[in-house]
Amino acid sequence: MQIIGEIDPLRRAVTVLRQAGNVALVPTMGALHEGHLTLVREARKRAANVVVSIFVNPRQFGAGEDLDAYPRQLERDCALLEAEGVALVWAPGVSVMYPTGYATNISVSGVSEGLCGGDRPGHFDGVATVVCKLFNQVQPDIALFGEKDWQQLAVIRRMARDLDLTQPHADAVLGVATVREADGLAMSSRNAYLTAQQRAAAVTLPDAMRTAIAQIVGGADVRATLAQLHETLLAGGFASVDYAELRDAASLVPLDRPGESPARLLVAARIGRARLIDNMAVTR
Repeated sequence: MQIIGEIDPLRRAVTVLRQAGNVALVPTMGALHEGHLTLVREARKRAANVVVSIFVNPRQFGAGEDLDAYPRQLERDCALLEAEGVALVWAPGVSVMYPTGYATNISVSGVSEGLCGGDRPGHFDGVATVVCKLFNQVQPDIALFGEKDWQQLAVIRRMARDLDLTQPHADAVLGVATVREADGLAMSSRNAYLTAQQRAAAVTLPDAMRTAIAQIVGGADVRATLAQLHETLLAGGFASVDYAELRDAASLVPLDRPGESPARLLVAARIGRARLIDNMAVTR
C-alpha cells in the first residue's frame, strides 16, 4: 500500500493503478471505525483499486468547533487500510490542499440550506470545495460516502452534477447504508468524545427516531411527533437538539407529512462534547 502526501506523486501513482482497472475513492477525515471500513469493503467489490483519502479539512469546521480536538491517528488508520487491501492512501497536508494564496470556494445552494447547513454556516462550502478537489486530484471512477450524513451526500451529488464532473459523475457518487453499533447508535469518530454515561444515554437518539417514524407512518401529526422526539432526547440525557425534521429524501424540502416520494427523518443533537447526527428512512 502506498501512502502519498504530494500531488504529483499521487497523479503518477493513480495513472499506474488505472492501468490495472477502475479506481474507487473513499474520502475520510481519518480516525477510522467500522463504518469507514464498510465503505472500503464495498469499494473493493466495485473497483480493482481503492484509494482512501485522509484529510481533516479545516474549511468545514466553524469557529468554536472541534478542529483542534478532532482525532488524528494516521499510523493506526493506515494499518487498518492496508489490512483491507487498499491500494493507496492520499494524505495531504493543509498546505498541499490549500496552498499559499488559495482563494476559491464552492457553494451549493438548495440542498445545503437548513439542517446542518443552518447550524454550521459555511460547513457545506468547505465540504463541496474539498470533495471537488479530491475528485480532481484522484479522478476516481466511483466515490463512496456513508449515508449517515444524508445532507452531505445530497450536496456532493448536486455539486458533481452541476459542475459536470465526469470522474466521478453524479450517478457514480454512491451512498452506503449507515453502520450502527449493536445498540443502534450510528458509528461516528465523534462517539469517542462520549463518557461511559453519555455513551449509554446516546442510544436514546436512534430509539426515539424509530419511535417517531412508527408514529408518523401510523398517521400521527408530524409537528407534534417531532416535538415529542425533541423532549425525549432532552429527557434521555441530551443537552440540546439542533434539529429534528422530516424532509424529502432527494430534494431535502421540508415536509409536514410523508407523501408518495421517499422521506427521511434527520436529527442532530448534542450530548457532552459530541454533536451526533443521524437519519432514517420514513416509509409507509
